[in-house]
Amino acid sequence: MSKVIQAIRGMNDCLPSETNVWQMVESVLRRVASNYGFAEIRMPIVESTNLFKRSIGEVTDIVEKEMYTFDDRNGDSLTLRPEGTASCVRAGNQHGLLYNQEQRLWYMGPMFRHERPQKGRYRQFHQFGIEAFGMATPDIDAEVIMLSARLWKELGISEYVTLELNSLGSNEERAAYRDALVAYLTQHEDKLDEDSKRRMYTNPLRVLDSKNPDVQAVLVDAPKLSDYFGDETNEHFDQLKAYLDNAGISYKLNERLVRGLDYYNRTVFEWVTDSLGAQGTVCAGGRYDGLVEQLGGKGTPGIGFALGIERLVLMLTSLEKANNVRPQVDAYVITLGEGADMQAVALAEKLRDQVPETRIQCHCGGGNMKKQMKRADKSGAQIALILGEDEIANQQVTVKYLRGQHEQQRVSQEDVAPLLASLI
Repeated sequence: MSKVIQAIRGMNDCLPSETNVWQMVESVLRRVASNYGFAEIRMPIVESTNLFKRSIGEVTDIVEKEMYTFDDRNGDSLTLRPEGTASCVRAGNQHGLLYNQEQRLWYMGPMFRHERPQKGRYRQFHQFGIEAFGMATPDIDAEVIMLSARLWKELGISEYVTLELNSLGSNEERAAYRDALVAYLTQHEDKLDEDSKRRMYTNPLRVLDSKNPDVQAVLVDAPKLSDYFGDETNEHFDQLKAYLDNAGISYKLNERLVRGLDYYNRTVFEWVTDSLGAQGTVCAGGRYDGLVEQLGGKGTPGIGFALGIERLVLMLTSLEKANNVRPQVDAYVITLGEGADMQAVALAEKLRDQVPETRIQCHCGGGNMKKQMKRADKSGAQIALILGEDEIANQQVTVKYLRGQHEQQRVSQEDVAPLLASLI
C-alpha cells in the first residue's frame, strides 16, 4: 500500500466544518470595504523577487529568511508573495492607476512566508488588505483606521482589541534619528543581544521593537524619534489624533511601534489583543508615501493595513463569537416510499428558484428514516422537509424542526417557500 501524501508543513487545509466561519468573516470584510468606497483588486501570487527586495528591504527578516524564492525555466528569480502592499503598488504602477489619481483598493488572498508554523501563523496564510493612494492628508489616515475599527464592531470583538498608534516622521527625519539611535546603541553594544547587534547596523529601528527585556532596559534612555519631528509631521499626527478623538476611536500612543517593513513613514498603527496569547497583533498598517516612487512610479502618497484571516478566525472561535454563524444547510429533504425521490428533487429545484438565498440539501443514496434523520441533523439544517407517499398525494410537506422547540407540522407545498424565507 502506497504511503498517504500529506500537506506540506505549515500549509493547512480549511475543512468544511471551518469554511462557514471563513465565509462569514470574508463577507464582513468585503461589505465593510465596499461601504467605505474601496474597490477590489486581484494580483498574481507569483511576482518578481526584486519587487520585494526593493520594497520590503533586503535586510529584513522576510527577505533574508522567509521568502519562497525560486528560479523559473527562463532563469528569472520569482517569489511567492509574502505580503500584498508591494504587489498592489506594482499593479497600480503597471496599469496607470496611481499617479495624479485617488484610488481606494482592497484585496484578499494567500501569502507565503517560511517561518516556524504555530497556531494562527502558517507558511501559507491569508490576508485581507486595504490600500489608499493619492491622499497625503491625515483625514484618509483616520478613515482607514475607522474602517478597521468598524470591522471589529461588525464581528463583535471591539472590546477585545486595542489600537496602538505612532508616527515615524518623514524619511529625512527618520534618517536623522537613525544616526542618533545607532550612536546611542553603539555605546551600549555590550548589553544588546545578538539579534539587536545585527539589526543595529542594518535596520536599527527594529531594535526598538525587541521583546528582550534587557534590550528594552537599554532603550529607556535612548533618544526619542518624536524629538526629530518638524512642524509638518507634528501637525499631521496631531490632526490624525483629533480626527480619532472626534470619532470616539480610543488609542494608545506607543513610541516603540515601528513596524517591520522598510517602506513605512509617518502614521503607523496596530490593533492588538491578549486573546491570542503571545501572538497579539490582529491588524497592522501605516503610511508609505515613498513606496510608489521606490518601485518605479511617480511620487504618490499611500496608506493601508493588512490583517491575517487565520488569526481573526482563531480569535472569533476562541471568544465563541462564531457560534451563531449560519450553517452550510438550511433545509434537508428526506424521502419515504416509492417515487418520493424524484418528487423531492423537483420540489427542491422549485424552492431554489423561489428562495435563491436558501440552502437545500436532498438526501441521496437511500436509507431508512432513522439514517436520513441522522444525516439531516449532522448537516446542521434548521428543518427537515419530509416527503412521503401521503404528502405527495396531498401536495404537502411535513416540516420537522431540528433546532429549538417547535412542533412538527404539515404544510402545503406552496407554503414551504415562505417558511424557508423566514429562516434566513
